[in-house]
Amino acid sequence: MRKLKNSELERKTISEFKNSEKAPFVVVLDNIRSLNNIGSVFRTSDAFLLEAVYLCGITACPPNKEIHKTALGSTDSVDWKYFENTEDAISDLKNKNYIIASVEQVENSISLENFKIDKNKKYAFVFGNEVKGIKQNVVNLSDIFIEIPQLGTKHSINISVSLGVVLWEVFKQYSFE
Repeated sequence: MRKLKNSELERKTISEFKNSEKAPFVVVLDNIRSLNNIGSVFRTSDAFLLEAVYLCGITACPPNKEIHKTALGSTDSVDWKYFENTEDAISDLKNKNYIIASVEQVENSISLENFKIDKNKKYAFVFGNEVKGIKQNVVNLSDIFIEIPQLGTKHSINISVSLGVVLWEVFKQYSFE
């Protein structure tokens, strides 16, 4: 078995990415403090051909060399938009008929394995601050709540890991089912 070279992977150019049909998903980052997490979000959003990343509050924006370390150029391919307030981002998305799906531990949340997308609808997945999670005001504006099952002693998973887990699950449903 031989490991493939990057040139053999047949990846899209930035231009091809920009002109490709995207999965009808947007990621909303509610006050993410880690630049490495932000870069990882861009890279994962590129991998799954997402429409955009919305950066809100204290979440840093490209260009930024610390974001670039983990984004590896995906800030050039993935569209992004900055909002001073996450509530404004949610309002923008609701006006565009997105379902707001917050990934948060709340009463009556849907466990990720039970969450089913409607392929005829668009979704915005909200991820919160590494310590405080999604702000309550944003929770109040959300339509659906998704929780990732956890069996250990910790009460949360790193945001970039959570994003990858959630996006893989919804991408499988969108693309392969």
